[in-house]
Parts: sequence; structure tokens; C-alpha cells
Amino acid sequence: MSEVKIRRALLSVSDKSGLAELGKALAGRGVELVSTGGTARALRDAGLEVRDVSDLTGFPEMMDGRVKTLHPMVHGGLLAVRDNPEHAAAMAEHAIGAIDLVVVNLYPFEATVAKGADRDTIIENIDIGGPSMVRSAAKNHAYVTIVTDPADYDGLLGELDANDGATTTEFRKLMAARAFAQTAAYDAMISQWFAFADQQEMFPEMLAVNGRRVTELRYGENPHQRAALYTPVGPHAKGIAQGEQVQGKALSYNNYNDADAALELCAEFRGQGPSVVIVKHANPCGVAQADTLLDAWKGALACDDVSAFGGIVAVNQTLDGPTAEAICEIFTEVVVAPDADDAARAAFAKKKNLRLLLTGDLPDPRRGGLQVKPITGGLLVQTRDNGAISEADLKVVTKRAPTEQELKDCLFAWTVARHVKSNAIVYAKDGVTAGIGAGQMNRRDSSRIAAMKAAEAAEKFGWAKPRTAGSAVASDAFFPFADGLLAAAEAGATAIIQPGGSIRDEDVIAAADEAGLAMVFTGMRHFRH
Repeated sequence: MSEVKIRRALLSVSDKSGLAELGKALAGRGVELVSTGGTARALRDAGLEVRDVSDLTGFPEMMDGRVKTLHPMVHGGLLAVRDNPEHAAAMAEHAIGAIDLVVVNLYPFEATVAKGADRDTIIENIDIGGPSMVRSAAKNHAYVTIVTDPADYDGLLGELDANDGATTTEFRKLMAARAFAQTAAYDAMISQWFAFADQQEMFPEMLAVNGRRVTELRYGENPHQRAALYTPVGPHAKGIAQGEQVQGKALSYNNYNDADAALELCAEFRGQGPSVVIVKHANPCGVAQADTLLDAWKGALACDDVSAFGGIVAVNQTLDGPTAEAICEIFTEVVVAPDADDAARAAFAKKKNLRLLLTGDLPDPRRGGLQVKPITGGLLVQTRDNGAISEADLKVVTKRAPTEQELKDCLFAWTVARHVKSNAIVYAKDGVTAGIGAGQMNRRDSSRIAAMKAAEAAEKFGWAKPRTAGSAVASDAFFPFADGLLAAAEAGATAIIQPGGSIRDEDVIAAADEAGLAMVFTGMRHFRH
């Protein structure tokens, strides 16, 4: 059957938005309305004639409304194959009337969990009858139209107007696809709650991963790839995906990826003094803290102003006009901030292609959660790298202990290094990165690249010596040999922070002592791939 005339509709919704208008529109087209509980009351309050489901089934609602639509008079009317003689005979024998349209949305399980309800209340908000009707109607979409989202009410009415009160096969197929997606996401939320919250499992036997599409992107990482942005269904942290884009072109796949990297690093400095992060290809190329955002921007930019061109900037507090004006002096793809004052917005308005993204807050860098990485034939799942160390956790392993300033520089460099792709080496001095070496296959080359960038910056800006002189250097993992450490010493570093744990730790410590370096072990590694 291509077109199915809508003569009887069953409505049972938790979200009553648009219900009265829909009911009136259906009734105005001669559709019989059948409903339950609060939905029936809302329709009657709108002055509409409604038939109770209990009248249809011959059974009253019972058990606090848990049992009302789970009945052959309902599901027979939904599942019957209309042009099958045996099905038609069964309908006639048992006086089962066909139901042509089902409008259902489900108990607010997600909202109930989000508001911190107790276990009994959460369980009570697991819908049973609703998903059953949705699945029955969606399975039998050759004959039944299912609508699960108030946002589709206008589309339904437009479909009826265009087809003399009927729906087409294509429309019913579309609605069925959306319905099954919704019940799948709903069940996934429930299974996640049982696994993670109720049973306190870290890695359940079955892992349900689901998301809601926000938008399709122009392309993926490369122009020949397709891409879209999804947000998780269920409780989740707020970040780039929820940010308000004030201006600029639509964000690309790479913009989202890089902006997320910038935000995650910037979040390490939430609640601290003015901080600026510059990211390129998901790696920080300059990070600084200072008395003002403008000074922090200047410090971060001077670390590697070549890589900063076309990069992503993130700040940890409300963006001001002078800083925005300075950022506008170079080509910048995206600026991320909790907020921006009027002067900053006016400055960026002159750069129509620059994207300004306001997050309202910074995420908790120590939050929990799982990360999922597809591999061929499987999924790798791990907990977020939310481990943290403080000054009290550091173990001095060299003859010379670091000074108070060296300790501060070590911790700052360590904070940045955990956000740099491995092998990662970060030089820092006085709250500013002096050089960053990222993504090399050996630690020595990362050290040399970071030092080279620092030397180039000194030559460009006319400094007497590179910022690596007297700096602290952080390594995301242990030095397997002394060569990486010696490369740092050659660049002028005086203090080292690293996890330790190599079978050659004693050799590395001896090399540090010989070079007069202070070195501390964290006991925690931060590989990033």
C-alpha cells in the first residue's frame, strides 16, 4: 500500500508540547482520537472528543498505569498486515479495529536521571508500553504511521494535506527509521544507567554507544571524507559541541577536533590566572599564563608564531578587547572562550570568517568517563586520562633538588606535556612554554625540535638567548636513554620532570647529576596518541 488514509490515531505522550494543536488538526480532518491517561485529559481540556484506550480494550488502566496499552486490541490494530486474509479474518473475528497513526514519546528517563532522582523513581520512568507501541507501529510501517518527536508534527500535517489525509510509503519509512533510532537510544540510556550507575561496572559485557546528530559537516578530515557532529544521548560533559558560535563560517571537522584539544588543555587552568593556549593540528604550539590575557597571548604566540598561523586559540576567562585585537593581527581559525566582552566581539566582527565560540564554562579536566577508539574489527575502550599529580607527589631523584621556581616551571610544563602527542617534550619558564616537540618516534628528536623552535624564536625576536636557558623540561614518558635528557641540557634546561620507570633510570639520573640538573619523577605517564 503506497498511501494509507489516517482514520484512527492513538496518542500517548509524555511531552505534551504541541499536543493540543495536533489533536485539533487531526480531529479537523475527521480522525478518531484514542488516548490514555494524562494525554487524554490534555486533549479533552483542549475541547476534543477522545476515546479512552480502556474503552477500546475492555480493560481499565491498572497497576498505577503500568498496564494500559499492552493488549491485543491495541497491538493487533498496529501489527495486522491489512491485505493478508488471515490477519483480516483475525481482526474481524476479535473486533480489532485498525490503528493508522501512533503518536508516542517516552517517559523522561534521561531527565529523571539528570535531576538526581532516587532509584525507585528512575525505575518508574522506564517506559514499557510506549516503546512497545512504537516498535509495533514502526515494524508495520507499510500500513501504520509512527511519530515520536513533536518536531515532526508539522511534517505529519503537511503530509496529510498533500495526500488528501493519507501518508505515503516514503514518509512512513522515514518516521519508522526515526522511531527505531529513538527506541534504540532510549534502551541504550537505560542499559548505561544500569551498568555504570546501578551496577558500578566500568566495562559492561555489552557497551551501548549512541549519539544524536547535531549537524552534517562540509567534509571530514579531508575533502573526500564525509562527516557529522553528534552529541551523546544521556548525561555528558559540556564542551565545544555545546558552545555558542557567535560569528564566522560553519566549523569544520578539523576545527572541532582542534578546538576540543585547545579547550581540554585550557581547562587545566580553570580558576587560575589569565591563560592562553594556541593549538595547531591538535597539538599545542604555545601556552602561557600572565597577569593579563594580552600578556599571556604574547607569551604563547612567541613560543612558535609560525605554527600559530591558522591555529586555534583558547582562553580561560572572559576575552577582552585588547587581547581580541592582538589575536586579529594574525590569521586565526577559531577562538574559544567562556565569554567575550563587547569590545572583543566588536574586534572579531571585523574578521567575518573567524569563528568565535563561547562555552560558558570550562569542563572539569579531572572528570571521569570512557574514551572509545575504533580499530579494525573492534573498539578500544579506556577511562579518560584524568590522573593528576601535585608538588607533594614528586620524587626528587638527583643530588640537586629543584628550586621553588623550577618546581613551578616543571608542573606547568608537565600540564602542557600531557596534551601533546607522544613523544612529547615541553620546555617552560616563568609560566610560558619555551619550546614544544610533538609526535616524534623518539624522545631525543622531540627534545631537539623543541629546542630548535626556541632558538628560532630568540633569533626572530632578538632575545639574548633562547627561553630554554634556565627552563624546566617535561617528558610525557620516561627517558629510555640519557640522550633525550642531554639534548635538553644542551638547550639550557636546568630541571627535568618525567614519570621515571625505565630499566635505565639509574643511567639517566647519573647523567642528570653530571650535568648539574635537578630531576623529579612523577610516577605517572601521559602517552597521547
